[in-house]
Amino acid sequence: MTGILPACVIDVGTGYTKLGFANNKEPQFIIPSAIAIKETAKVGDQSLRRLAKGVEDLDFFIGDEAFDATGYSVKYPVRHGLVEDWDLMEGFLEQCILNIFEQ
Repeated sequence: MTGILPACVIDVGTGYTKLGFANNKEPQFIIPSAIAIKETAKVGDQSLRRLAKGVEDLDFFIGDEAFDATGYSVKYPVRHGLVEDWDLMEGFLEQCILNIFEQ
């Protein structure tokens, strides 16, 4: 059983996201459930935002960095416990896995 990593646990809430591993008693990271994106379409217009694929898809910040990003619009993919924007949620979770857990 050596070399097997514990399961990754991500609890996305309306205000904060808790990240850690299954064998931890407490979350390893707690970050705001916020994502900052450059607006290429009107706020909430998911279909137009989907058309802006490519490098722009990677041009966003999550957590505390989202609030410091000048020229970006801060969004919350989860509202009242429900996912409102799956495109934003996918980007948020991708960054959680790729960047937060690397630390």
